[in-house]
Amino acid sequence: MKLQKLKIFNTAIYIRLSRDDGDKEESDSVGNQKKLLTEYIDKKDELNLYNIYIDDGYTGTNFHRPSFQKMIADIEAGKVNCVAVKDLSRFGRDYIETGRYLERYFPELGVRFISVTDGIDSMKQAYDMLLPIKNIFNEQYARDISRKIHATVEAKQRAGEFIGAFASYGYKKSSLNKNKLIIDEYAAHIVRRIFSLYIQGYGKQKIAKLLNVEGILSPAEYRKIYNKNYKSSCSESTSYWTYAAINKILHREIYAGNMVQGTKYQFMRSKQKTVDKEDWIIVEKTHEPIIDKDTWEKAQSLLKQRTREIDLENNKNIFSGFIKCGDCGKAMAKNMWLHADGSKVYSMCCGTYKRNGTQLCTPHIIPMEVLEKIILNDLKVIVQNIKNLKELLQTQTTINSKIKNVSETELSKIKAEFTRIKYLKKSIYEDYRDKLITKEEYFSYRQDYTKKETLYMQQIKAMEIKNRNPTAQNILKTPWIKKLLELHDIDKLDREIVVEMISQIKIYENYKIKIIYHFSNELENFFNSIYHSRTEG
Repeated sequence: MKLQKLKIFNTAIYIRLSRDDGDKEESDSVGNQKKLLTEYIDKKDELNLYNIYIDDGYTGTNFHRPSFQKMIADIEAGKVNCVAVKDLSRFGRDYIETGRYLERYFPELGVRFISVTDGIDSMKQAYDMLLPIKNIFNEQYARDISRKIHATVEAKQRAGEFIGAFASYGYKKSSLNKNKLIIDEYAAHIVRRIFSLYIQGYGKQKIAKLLNVEGILSPAEYRKIYNKNYKSSCSESTSYWTYAAINKILHREIYAGNMVQGTKYQFMRSKQKTVDKEDWIIVEKTHEPIIDKDTWEKAQSLLKQRTREIDLENNKNIFSGFIKCGDCGKAMAKNMWLHADGSKVYSMCCGTYKRNGTQLCTPHIIPMEVLEKIILNDLKVIVQNIKNLKELLQTQTTINSKIKNVSETELSKIKAEFTRIKYLKKSIYEDYRDKLITKEEYFSYRQDYTKKETLYMQQIKAMEIKNRNPTAQNILKTPWIKKLLELHDIDKLDREIVVEMISQIKIYENYKIKIIYHFSNELENFFNSIYHSRTEG
Protein backbone atom coordinates (compact mmCIF):
# COMPACT_ATOMS: atom_id res chain seq x y z
CA MET A 1 0.00 0.00 0.00
CA LYS A 2 1.37 3.39 -1.10
CA LEU A 3 1.66 6.08 1.55
CA GLN A 4 0.11 9.40 0.54
CA LYS A 5 2.67 12.20 0.52
CA LEU A 6 1.91 14.88 3.13
CA LYS A 7 1.29 18.33 1.59
CA ILE A 8 3.40 20.97 3.26
CA PHE A 9 1.95 24.44 3.77
CA ASN A 10 4.32 27.41 3.95
CA THR A 11 2.59 29.28 6.73
CA ALA A 12 2.50 32.97 7.52
CA ILE A 13 1.73 33.95 11.10
CA TYR A 14 -0.11 37.27 11.11
CA ILE A 15 -0.22 39.35 14.32
CA ARG A 16 -1.95 42.69 14.87
CA LEU A 17 -2.40 44.88 17.93
CA SER A 18 -4.00 48.33 18.29
CA ARG A 19 -5.21 50.04 21.42
CA ASP A 20 -7.40 52.26 19.19
CA ASP A 21 -9.49 49.13 18.56
CA GLY A 22 -9.78 48.48 22.28
CA ASP A 23 -7.43 45.50 22.15
CA LYS A 24 -6.77 43.96 25.56
CA GLU A 25 -3.11 44.54 26.33
CA GLU A 26 -2.56 41.28 28.22
CA SER A 27 -4.42 38.58 26.29
CA ASP A 28 -3.90 40.10 22.84
CA SER A 29 -0.32 41.33 23.20
CA VAL A 30 2.13 40.64 20.39
CA GLY A 31 4.09 38.24 22.58
CA ASN A 32 1.01 36.21 23.54
CA GLN A 33 -0.20 35.98 19.94
CA LYS A 34 3.25 34.84 18.76
CA LYS A 35 3.51 32.20 21.49
CA LEU A 36 0.05 30.76 20.82
CA LEU A 37 0.53 30.59 17.04
CA THR A 38 4.07 29.18 17.02
CA GLU A 39 3.04 26.45 19.46
CA TYR A 40 0.05 25.63 17.24
CA ILE A 41 2.25 25.33 14.13
CA ASP A 42 4.83 23.20 15.95
CA LYS A 43 2.13 20.61 16.63
CA LYS A 44 1.08 20.39 12.96
CA ASP A 45 3.41 18.33 10.75
CA GLU A 46 2.03 19.79 7.53
CA LEU A 47 2.59 23.42 8.62
CA ASN A 48 5.99 24.96 7.94
CA LEU A 49 6.53 28.44 9.43
CA TYR A 50 7.63 30.73 6.60
CA ASN A 51 7.57 34.13 8.33
CA ILE A 52 5.91 36.17 11.08
CA TYR A 53 4.21 39.41 10.02
CA ILE A 54 3.51 41.94 12.79
CA ASP A 55 1.47 45.17 12.61
CA ASP A 56 1.80 46.71 16.06
CA GLY A 57 -0.24 49.88 16.51
CA TYR A 58 -2.39 49.53 13.35
CA THR A 59 -6.18 49.58 13.41
CA GLY A 60 -8.19 46.60 12.19
CA THR A 61 -10.82 48.79 10.49
CA ASN A 62 -8.84 48.84 7.24
CA PHE A 63 -6.13 46.75 5.54
CA HIS A 64 -3.62 49.55 4.84
CA ARG A 65 -1.02 47.95 7.13
CA PRO A 66 2.62 47.49 6.04
CA SER A 67 3.18 43.94 7.29
CA PHE A 68 -0.22 42.78 6.03
CA GLN A 69 0.58 44.12 2.56
CA LYS A 70 4.02 42.44 2.70
CA MET A 71 2.29 39.13 3.52
CA ILE A 72 -0.10 39.59 0.57
CA ALA A 73 2.88 40.25 -1.72
CA ASP A 74 4.54 37.02 -0.52
CA ILE A 75 1.28 35.12 -1.14
CA GLU A 76 1.06 36.45 -4.68
CA ALA A 77 4.73 35.57 -5.23
CA GLY A 78 3.91 31.95 -4.31
CA LYS A 79 6.01 31.97 -1.13
CA VAL A 80 3.05 31.55 1.25
CA ASN A 81 -0.01 29.31 0.91
CA CYS A 82 -1.36 29.33 4.46
CA VAL A 83 -2.25 32.16 6.87
CA ALA A 84 -2.68 31.64 10.62
CA VAL A 85 -4.11 34.21 13.07
CA LYS A 86 -5.10 34.09 16.72
CA ASP A 87 -8.71 35.14 15.96
CA LEU A 88 -10.71 36.92 13.29
CA SER A 89 -10.42 40.33 14.95
CA ARG A 90 -6.61 40.14 14.61
CA PHE A 91 -7.07 39.67 10.84
CA GLY A 92 -9.49 42.59 10.49
CA ARG A 93 -12.55 44.35 11.89
CA ASP A 94 -13.96 45.48 8.53
CA TYR A 95 -16.40 42.62 7.90
CA ILE A 96 -16.87 43.41 4.18
CA GLU A 97 -13.16 43.37 3.34
CA THR A 98 -12.49 40.47 5.73
CA GLY A 99 -15.22 38.48 3.98
CA ARG A 100 -13.73 39.29 0.57
CA TYR A 101 -10.33 37.92 1.61
CA LEU A 102 -11.71 34.77 3.24
CA GLU A 103 -14.48 33.95 0.74
CA ARG A 104 -12.87 34.91 -2.57
CA TYR A 105 -9.25 36.02 -2.49
CA PHE A 106 -7.71 33.17 -0.44
CA PRO A 107 -9.77 30.38 -2.09
CA GLU A 108 -8.88 31.65 -5.59
CA LEU A 109 -5.16 31.54 -4.74
CA GLY A 110 -5.45 28.20 -2.92
CA VAL A 111 -4.46 29.74 0.41
CA ARG A 112 -5.45 27.88 3.58
CA PHE A 113 -6.77 30.10 6.39
CA ILE A 114 -6.59 29.20 10.09
CA SER A 115 -8.08 31.17 12.97
CA VAL A 116 -6.96 29.25 16.06
CA THR A 117 -9.30 30.42 18.85
CA ASP A 118 -12.31 30.58 16.49
CA GLY A 119 -11.71 26.94 15.48
CA ILE A 120 -11.62 27.86 11.79
CA ASP A 121 -9.53 25.87 9.27
CA SER A 122 -10.59 26.30 5.64
CA MET A 123 -9.01 22.95 4.63
CA LYS A 124 -10.92 20.86 7.17
CA GLN A 125 -14.41 22.31 7.00
CA ALA A 126 -16.83 24.09 4.72
CA TYR A 127 -17.32 27.82 5.01
CA ASP A 128 -18.73 28.73 8.42
CA MET A 129 -22.15 30.44 8.05
CA LEU A 130 -21.49 32.29 11.30
CA LEU A 131 -18.27 33.83 10.00
CA PRO A 132 -19.92 36.98 8.50
CA ILE A 133 -21.82 37.49 11.76
CA LYS A 134 -18.57 37.26 13.75
CA ASN A 135 -17.05 39.79 11.35
CA ILE A 136 -20.03 42.14 11.80
CA PHE A 137 -19.64 41.93 15.58
CA ASN A 138 -15.92 42.70 15.21
CA GLU A 139 -16.66 45.84 13.18
CA GLN A 140 -19.46 46.97 15.47
CA TYR A 141 -17.15 46.48 18.44
CA ALA A 142 -14.52 48.63 16.70
CA ARG A 143 -17.12 51.35 16.03
CA ASP A 144 -18.23 51.36 19.65
CA ILE A 145 -14.65 51.53 20.91
CA SER A 146 -13.87 54.31 18.40
CA ARG A 147 -16.77 56.43 19.71
CA LYS A 148 -15.67 55.90 23.30
CA ILE A 149 -12.06 56.78 22.46
CA HIS A 150 -13.16 59.96 20.66
CA ALA A 151 -15.25 60.96 23.69
CA THR A 152 -12.33 60.31 26.07
CA VAL A 153 -9.90 62.20 23.82
CA GLU A 154 -12.23 65.21 23.58
CA ALA A 155 -12.67 65.28 27.37
CA LYS A 156 -8.88 65.33 27.82
CA GLN A 157 -8.52 68.08 25.19
CA ARG A 158 -11.13 70.26 26.94
CA ALA A 159 -9.25 69.75 30.21
CA GLY A 160 -6.14 71.16 28.51
CA GLU A 161 -4.26 67.85 28.44
CA PHE A 162 -1.95 67.18 25.48
CA ILE A 163 -3.04 64.00 23.66
CA GLY A 164 -0.79 64.04 20.56
CA ALA A 165 1.75 61.36 19.75
CA PHE A 166 4.58 63.90 19.46
CA ALA A 167 4.95 67.33 21.04
CA SER A 168 5.19 70.42 18.83
CA TYR A 169 8.68 71.60 17.93
CA GLY A 170 10.00 73.50 20.96
CA TYR A 171 8.29 71.25 23.51
CA LYS A 172 8.53 67.69 24.78
CA LYS A 173 6.30 65.49 26.90
CA SER A 174 6.91 65.48 30.63
CA SER A 175 8.47 62.22 31.88
CA LEU A 176 6.13 62.40 34.89
CA ASN A 177 2.93 63.16 32.96
CA LYS A 178 2.69 62.37 29.24
CA ASN A 179 -0.28 64.76 28.89
CA LYS A 180 1.81 67.70 30.11
CA LEU A 181 4.19 69.73 27.88
CA ILE A 182 7.51 71.08 29.07
CA ILE A 183 9.98 73.25 27.18
CA ASP A 184 12.74 71.65 25.08
CA GLU A 185 15.35 74.37 25.55
CA TYR A 186 17.33 73.76 22.34
CA ALA A 187 14.31 73.81 20.01
CA ALA A 188 12.64 76.58 22.04
CA HIS A 189 15.72 78.76 21.41
CA ILE A 190 15.21 78.31 17.65
CA VAL A 191 11.51 79.18 17.97
CA ARG A 192 12.34 82.40 19.91
CA ARG A 193 14.92 83.30 17.28
CA ILE A 194 12.39 82.81 14.46
CA PHE A 195 9.92 85.17 16.15
CA SER A 196 12.67 87.70 16.88
CA LEU A 197 13.97 87.69 13.28
CA TYR A 198 10.44 88.07 11.91
CA ILE A 199 9.70 91.06 14.13
CA GLN A 200 13.05 92.60 13.06
CA GLY A 201 11.80 92.54 9.47
CA TYR A 202 13.18 89.27 8.06
CA GLY A 203 10.85 87.51 5.61
CA LYS A 204 9.81 83.88 6.15
CA GLN A 205 11.85 82.60 3.20
CA LYS A 206 14.90 84.58 4.33
CA ILE A 207 14.62 83.10 7.85
CA ALA A 208 14.40 79.58 6.35
CA LYS A 209 17.50 80.17 4.20
CA LEU A 210 19.43 81.54 7.18
CA LEU A 211 18.66 78.47 9.32
CA ASN A 212 19.60 76.14 6.45
CA VAL A 213 22.93 77.92 5.91
CA GLU A 214 23.69 77.59 9.64
CA GLY A 215 22.93 73.86 9.50
CA ILE A 216 20.05 74.02 11.99
CA LEU A 217 18.03 70.79 11.79
CA SER A 218 14.49 71.19 10.47
CA PRO A 219 11.63 70.17 12.83
CA ALA A 220 11.21 66.83 10.99
CA GLU A 221 14.91 65.95 11.15
CA TYR A 222 15.18 67.05 14.79
CA ARG A 223 12.26 64.79 15.78
CA LYS A 224 13.71 61.83 13.88
CA ILE A 225 16.89 62.02 15.94
CA TYR A 226 15.17 62.18 19.32
CA ASN A 227 12.10 60.04 18.55
CA LYS A 228 12.93 56.75 16.80
CA ASN A 229 9.21 56.02 16.24
CA TYR A 230 8.50 59.42 14.70
CA LYS A 231 6.76 59.40 11.32
CA SER A 232 6.58 62.81 9.65
CA SER A 233 3.43 64.10 8.01
CA CYS A 234 3.47 65.36 4.42
CA SER A 235 3.62 68.98 5.64
CA GLU A 236 6.71 68.28 7.77
CA SER A 237 8.52 65.73 5.62
CA THR A 238 11.26 68.03 4.26
CA SER A 239 14.77 67.67 5.62
CA TYR A 240 15.39 71.43 5.38
CA TRP A 241 13.70 74.60 6.63
CA THR A 242 11.01 75.96 4.30
CA TYR A 243 8.77 79.01 4.05
CA ALA A 244 5.85 76.78 5.11
CA ALA A 245 7.67 75.56 8.24
CA ILE A 246 8.45 79.12 9.38
CA ASN A 247 4.90 80.24 8.61
CA LYS A 248 3.48 77.35 10.63
CA ILE A 249 5.60 78.17 13.68
CA LEU A 250 4.69 81.88 13.55
CA HIS A 251 0.96 81.01 13.56
CA ARG A 252 1.06 78.39 16.35
CA GLU A 253 -0.67 79.66 19.46
CA ILE A 254 0.84 76.81 21.47
CA TYR A 255 4.03 78.91 21.78
CA ALA A 256 2.03 81.54 23.70
CA GLY A 257 1.19 78.92 26.36
CA ASN A 258 -2.26 77.99 25.05
CA MET A 259 -3.20 74.42 24.09
CA VAL A 260 -4.80 74.22 20.64
CA GLN A 261 -6.27 70.82 19.70
CA GLY A 262 -9.22 69.32 17.84
CA THR A 263 -8.18 70.96 14.55
CA LYS A 264 -8.84 67.74 12.63
CA TYR A 265 -11.31 64.88 12.98
CA GLN A 266 -11.37 61.30 11.74
CA PHE A 267 -13.81 58.47 12.48
CA MET A 268 -13.07 54.83 11.65
CA ARG A 269 -12.17 54.47 7.93
CA SER A 270 -13.34 57.96 6.93
CA LYS A 271 -10.90 60.53 5.62
CA GLN A 272 -9.45 63.00 8.07
CA LYS A 273 -11.37 66.28 7.95
CA THR A 274 -10.26 69.77 8.92
CA VAL A 275 -12.42 71.34 11.63
CA ASP A 276 -13.57 74.97 11.30
CA LYS A 277 -11.38 77.27 13.39
CA GLU A 278 -14.29 78.39 15.59
CA ASP A 279 -14.73 74.76 16.67
CA TRP A 280 -11.09 74.20 17.68
CA ILE A 281 -10.52 73.29 21.32
CA ILE A 282 -8.36 76.07 22.81
CA VAL A 283 -7.45 76.08 26.51
CA GLU A 284 -5.37 79.01 27.76
CA LYS A 285 -2.32 78.88 30.06
CA THR A 286 -1.89 75.10 30.09
CA HIS A 287 1.92 75.11 29.89
CA GLU A 288 4.91 77.43 30.07
CA PRO A 289 5.00 79.76 27.04
CA ILE A 290 8.07 79.97 24.81
CA ILE A 291 7.00 83.35 23.44
CA ASP A 292 5.88 86.18 25.75
CA LYS A 293 2.53 87.88 25.17
CA ASP A 294 3.93 91.10 23.64
CA THR A 295 6.13 89.21 21.14
CA TRP A 296 3.22 86.95 20.16
CA GLU A 297 0.85 89.89 19.55
CA LYS A 298 3.47 91.84 17.55
CA ALA A 299 4.11 88.81 15.34
CA GLN A 300 0.40 88.21 14.72
CA SER A 301 -0.13 91.87 13.84
CA LEU A 302 2.79 91.78 11.40
CA LEU A 303 1.49 88.57 9.81
CA LYS A 304 -1.79 90.31 8.94
CA GLN A 305 -0.11 93.49 7.69
CA ARG A 306 2.47 91.73 5.55
CA THR A 307 -0.15 89.51 3.94
CA ARG A 308 -1.90 92.61 2.63
CA GLU A 309 1.34 94.32 1.57
CA ILE A 310 2.74 91.33 -0.30
CA ASP A 311 -0.50 90.49 -2.06
CA LEU A 312 -1.72 93.94 -3.03
CA GLU A 313 1.01 96.58 -2.90
CA ASN A 314 4.67 95.60 -2.84
CA ASN A 315 4.68 92.42 -4.89
CA LYS A 316 1.90 93.29 -7.33
CA ASN A 317 1.14 89.57 -7.52
CA ILE A 318 -2.64 89.24 -7.59
CA PHE A 319 -2.33 85.42 -7.60
CA SER A 320 -0.23 85.17 -4.42
CA GLY A 321 -1.33 82.21 -2.32
CA PHE A 322 -3.39 80.64 -5.13
CA ILE A 323 -0.77 79.19 -7.49
CA LYS A 324 0.59 75.66 -7.00
CA CYS A 325 2.85 73.47 -9.10
CA GLY A 326 0.60 70.94 -10.81
CA ASP A 327 3.15 68.14 -10.35
CA CYS A 328 4.82 68.51 -6.92
CA GLY A 329 2.00 70.53 -5.34
CA LYS A 330 4.31 73.16 -3.84
CA ALA A 331 3.74 76.93 -4.13
CA MET A 332 5.02 78.72 -7.22
CA ALA A 333 7.68 81.44 -6.78
CA LYS A 334 7.90 84.77 -8.61
CA ASN A 335 10.84 85.61 -10.92
CA MET A 336 11.84 88.91 -12.50
CA TRP A 337 14.32 89.70 -15.25
CA LEU A 338 15.15 92.75 -17.40
CA HIS A 339 14.63 93.07 -21.15
CA ALA A 340 17.29 94.70 -23.30
CA ASP A 341 15.20 97.88 -23.26
CA GLY A 342 15.27 97.91 -19.45
CA SER A 343 11.63 96.83 -18.97
CA LYS A 344 10.85 94.30 -16.24
CA VAL A 345 9.32 90.90 -17.03
CA TYR A 346 7.68 88.81 -14.30
CA SER A 347 7.01 85.08 -14.36
CA MET A 348 6.15 82.22 -12.00
CA CYS A 349 8.18 79.05 -11.55
CA CYS A 350 7.98 75.98 -9.31
CA GLY A 351 9.26 76.80 -5.80
CA THR A 352 10.72 73.31 -5.38
CA TYR A 353 12.70 73.69 -8.64
CA LYS A 354 13.89 77.16 -7.65
CA ARG A 355 15.27 75.93 -4.31
CA ASN A 356 16.56 72.48 -5.32
CA GLY A 357 16.95 72.35 -9.10
CA THR A 358 15.82 69.58 -11.48
CA GLN A 359 16.48 66.75 -9.02
CA LEU A 360 13.06 67.25 -7.37
CA CYS A 361 10.90 69.02 -9.99
CA THR A 362 10.91 70.90 -13.32
CA PRO A 363 10.61 74.72 -13.83
CA HIS A 364 6.92 74.99 -14.84
CA ILE A 365 7.70 78.59 -15.92
CA ILE A 366 4.82 80.77 -17.07
CA PRO A 367 4.94 84.56 -17.63
CA MET A 368 2.56 86.52 -15.39
CA GLU A 369 1.13 88.25 -18.46
CA VAL A 370 0.29 84.90 -20.09
CA LEU A 371 -1.20 83.51 -16.87
CA GLU A 372 -3.42 86.54 -16.39
CA LYS A 373 -4.57 86.41 -20.02
CA ILE A 374 -5.52 82.69 -19.80
CA ILE A 375 -7.51 83.19 -16.59
CA LEU A 376 -9.15 86.40 -17.84
CA ASN A 377 -10.26 84.70 -21.10
CA ASP A 378 -11.60 81.69 -19.18
CA LEU A 379 -13.66 83.95 -16.91
CA LYS A 380 -14.94 85.87 -19.94
CA VAL A 381 -16.17 82.63 -21.54
CA ILE A 382 -17.97 81.62 -18.33
CA VAL A 383 -19.53 85.09 -17.95
CA GLN A 384 -20.66 85.12 -21.61
CA ASN A 385 -22.26 81.67 -21.25
CA ILE A 386 -24.10 82.86 -18.13
CA LYS A 387 -25.23 86.04 -19.98
CA ASN A 388 -26.49 84.02 -22.97
CA LEU A 389 -28.34 81.68 -20.65
CA LYS A 390 -29.85 84.61 -18.76
CA GLU A 391 -31.27 86.05 -22.00
CA LEU A 392 -32.62 82.65 -23.03
CA LEU A 393 -34.25 82.10 -19.64
CA GLN A 394 -35.80 85.57 -19.63
CA THR A 395 -37.31 85.15 -23.12
CA GLN A 396 -38.86 81.86 -21.99
CA THR A 397 -40.19 83.20 -18.67
CA THR A 398 -43.66 84.09 -20.01
CA ILE A 399 -44.03 80.78 -21.86
CA ASN A 400 -42.84 78.81 -18.84
CA SER A 401 -45.22 80.74 -16.61
CA LYS A 402 -48.17 79.85 -18.83
CA ILE A 403 -47.07 76.22 -19.02
CA LYS A 404 -46.76 76.10 -15.25
CA ASN A 405 -50.23 77.61 -14.79
CA VAL A 406 -51.66 74.99 -17.14
CA SER A 407 -49.79 72.20 -15.38
CA GLU A 408 -50.97 73.39 -11.97
CA THR A 409 -54.57 73.40 -13.22
CA GLU A 410 -54.08 69.89 -14.60
CA LEU A 411 -52.51 68.81 -11.31
CA SER A 412 -55.54 70.07 -9.37
CA LYS A 413 -57.85 68.06 -11.65
CA ILE A 414 -55.81 64.88 -11.22
CA LYS A 415 -55.76 65.33 -7.42
CA ALA A 416 -59.54 65.77 -7.42
CA GLU A 417 -59.98 62.63 -9.50
CA PHE A 418 -57.59 60.73 -7.21
CA THR A 419 -59.72 61.75 -4.19
CA ARG A 420 -62.90 60.66 -6.01
CA ILE A 421 -61.44 57.23 -6.84
CA LYS A 422 -60.43 56.70 -3.20
CA TYR A 423 -64.00 57.53 -2.14
CA LEU A 424 -65.48 55.14 -4.71
CA LYS A 425 -63.11 52.39 -3.60
CA LYS A 426 -64.32 52.81 -0.05
CA SER A 427 -67.98 52.92 -1.18
CA ILE A 428 -67.90 49.60 -3.04
CA TYR A 429 -66.71 47.88 0.11
CA GLU A 430 -69.70 49.30 1.98
CA ASP A 431 -71.99 48.12 -0.86
CA TYR A 432 -70.44 44.65 -0.63
CA ARG A 433 -70.78 44.63 3.14
CA ASP A 434 -74.48 45.60 2.78
CA LYS A 435 -74.89 42.82 0.16
CA LEU A 436 -75.78 45.30 -2.58
CA ILE A 437 -73.14 43.78 -4.89
CA THR A 438 -71.71 40.28 -5.18
CA LYS A 439 -68.24 39.24 -4.07
CA GLU A 440 -67.13 38.87 -7.70
CA GLU A 441 -68.39 42.35 -8.53
CA TYR A 442 -66.64 43.79 -5.47
CA PHE A 443 -63.23 42.30 -6.44
CA SER A 444 -63.67 43.42 -10.06
CA TYR A 445 -64.50 47.02 -9.04
CA ARG A 446 -61.72 47.13 -6.45
CA GLN A 447 -59.10 45.94 -8.97
CA ASP A 448 -60.21 48.60 -11.44
CA TYR A 449 -60.15 51.41 -8.83
CA THR A 450 -56.75 50.29 -7.48
CA LYS A 451 -55.21 50.53 -10.96
CA LYS A 452 -56.62 54.02 -11.46
CA GLU A 453 -55.50 55.06 -7.97
CA THR A 454 -51.90 53.94 -8.71
CA LEU A 455 -51.92 55.70 -12.09
CA TYR A 456 -53.14 59.02 -10.63
CA MET A 457 -50.61 58.80 -7.79
CA GLN A 458 -47.76 58.38 -10.29
CA GLN A 459 -49.00 61.33 -12.36
CA ILE A 460 -49.24 63.55 -9.26
CA LYS A 461 -45.66 62.72 -8.16
CA ALA A 462 -44.26 63.34 -11.68
CA MET A 463 -46.01 66.72 -12.00
CA GLU A 464 -44.94 67.85 -8.52
CA ILE A 465 -41.30 67.03 -9.30
CA LYS A 466 -41.59 68.91 -12.60
CA ASN A 467 -43.01 71.99 -10.88
CA ARG A 468 -40.10 71.99 -8.44
CA ASN A 469 -37.56 72.50 -11.26
CA PRO A 470 -35.66 75.81 -10.86
CA THR A 471 -37.28 78.84 -12.50
CA ALA A 472 -35.35 81.53 -14.33
CA GLN A 473 -35.89 83.99 -11.47
CA ASN A 474 -34.65 81.54 -8.82
CA ILE A 475 -31.62 80.50 -10.87
CA LEU A 476 -30.51 84.07 -11.57
CA LYS A 477 -30.72 84.92 -7.86
CA THR A 478 -27.97 82.38 -7.04
CA PRO A 479 -25.16 84.41 -5.32
CA TRP A 480 -22.25 83.16 -7.44
CA ILE A 481 -24.22 83.75 -10.69
CA LYS A 482 -24.97 87.31 -9.56
CA LYS A 483 -21.23 87.83 -8.94
CA LEU A 484 -20.36 86.52 -12.39
CA LEU A 485 -22.96 88.71 -14.09
CA GLU A 486 -21.39 91.74 -12.40
CA LEU A 487 -18.22 90.98 -14.39
CA HIS A 488 -20.00 91.47 -17.75
CA ASP A 489 -17.50 94.11 -18.95
CA ILE A 490 -14.36 92.66 -17.30
CA ASP A 491 -11.14 93.58 -19.16
CA LYS A 492 -8.54 93.22 -16.40
CA LEU A 493 -8.06 91.01 -13.36
CA ASP A 494 -7.40 92.37 -9.89
CA ARG A 495 -6.77 90.80 -6.48
CA GLU A 496 -10.40 91.23 -5.43
CA ILE A 497 -11.71 89.25 -8.42
CA VAL A 498 -9.14 86.47 -7.88
CA VAL A 499 -10.02 86.09 -4.18
CA GLU A 500 -13.76 86.20 -4.94
CA MET A 501 -13.75 83.70 -7.80
CA ILE A 502 -10.75 81.35 -7.60
CA SER A 503 -9.96 78.53 -5.16
CA GLN A 504 -6.66 77.32 -6.67
CA ILE A 505 -4.58 77.48 -9.84
CA LYS A 506 -2.38 74.53 -10.82
CA ILE A 507 0.48 75.18 -13.25
CA TYR A 508 1.82 72.45 -15.54
CA GLU A 509 4.57 72.54 -18.16
CA ASN A 510 4.03 74.18 -21.58
CA TYR A 511 1.68 76.87 -20.21
CA LYS A 512 -0.99 74.34 -19.30
CA ILE A 513 -3.03 75.37 -16.27
CA LYS A 514 -6.02 74.09 -14.30
CA ILE A 515 -8.30 76.68 -12.68
CA ILE A 516 -10.42 75.54 -9.75
CA TYR A 517 -13.16 78.10 -9.07
CA HIS A 518 -15.08 78.40 -5.81
CA PHE A 519 -18.20 77.64 -7.86
CA SER A 520 -16.81 74.79 -10.03
CA ASN A 521 -19.24 72.16 -8.67
CA GLU A 522 -22.19 74.59 -8.66
CA LEU A 523 -21.45 75.54 -12.28
CA GLU A 524 -21.79 71.93 -13.42
CA ASN A 525 -24.97 71.41 -11.36
CA PHE A 526 -26.35 74.68 -12.71
CA PHE A 527 -26.07 73.68 -16.37
CA ASN A 528 -27.45 70.21 -15.55
CA SER A 529 -30.51 71.73 -13.86
CA ILE A 530 -31.09 74.05 -16.83
CA TYR A 531 -30.81 71.13 -19.24
CA HIS A 532 -33.31 69.04 -17.30
CA SER A 533 -35.78 71.90 -16.85
CA ARG A 534 -35.73 72.60 -20.61
CA THR A 535 -35.98 68.99 -21.80
CA GLU A 536 -38.72 68.13 -19.30
CA GLY A 537 -40.62 71.35 -20.00
